[in-house]
Amino acid sequence: MSGFDNLNTDFYQSSYSVEDQNQAAYGYSNSNTENKQYGQYDYSQPMGYTTPGIMQPQQPYMGQIFQPAQTYTPSPAQSLYSSGFDDEPPLLEELGINFDHIWQKTLTVLHPLKAADGSIMNETDLAGPMVFCLAFGATLLLAGKIQFGYVYGISAIGCLGMYCLLNLMSMTGVSFGCVASVLGYCLLPMILLSSFGVLLSLQGLVGIILTSAIIGWCSLSASKIFISALAMDGQQLLVAYPCALLYGVFALISVF
Repeated sequence: MSGFDNLNTDFYQSSYSVEDQNQAAYGYSNSNTENKQYGQYDYSQPMGYTTPGIMQPQQPYMGQIFQPAQTYTPSPAQSLYSSGFDDEPPLLEELGINFDHIWQKTLTVLHPLKAADGSIMNETDLAGPMVFCLAFGATLLLAGKIQFGYVYGISAIGCLGMYCLLNLMSMTGVSFGCVASVLGYCLLPMILLSSFGVLLSLQGLVGIILTSAIIGWCSLSASKIFISALAMDGQQLLVAYPCALLYGVFALISVF
């Protein structure tokens, strides 16, 4: 026992006591109870979680679907189409192709002494000129001359030159389409010349006479139509001269 007493006396002496431990435990318990009232949660209330994979039943829609009121009454298809197509013009007339006017212009060109109708000749009709240009190129092709590019190129340049000249000479003025239409229709006698070139040579005396007659025919017909369409009285020779120069170039293509 004496050794144990000595051990107690030799043990490290501290100021910590049992009373201090009780006070510390009491303070911790008080602080725990104070914090509990802030962090306390009532788990007795039902939670808002749903079971995964199970959908909650939806309430049925009790409203009414909107249906728009019918504002028109559909008419029968038969009456709708029958009233529309009867009043429409023919398709060729909408495209600007009138075979009656094409035939009248062709007869005016073939008959140089016949009076031309200015109202018909003033129309922009390019269906006939395109056909005559193709026919002229085709007859040249039969003679072994592939001159389609020269035919269309000279036609475009000649139409542009005549368009500028006629606008300077006339008081009313003229459109480019009208000039191209008249010059194209008056190319018809030149097709006859190129057709003769397929059968015989045009470089002799007979060819020169025939070529001169065809050039005069084309220029006379074109000048007559321009005079009647533009009301250029007394100026036919002035208009016929540039037309003769233009058709002379086409004649050179046919001869050579």
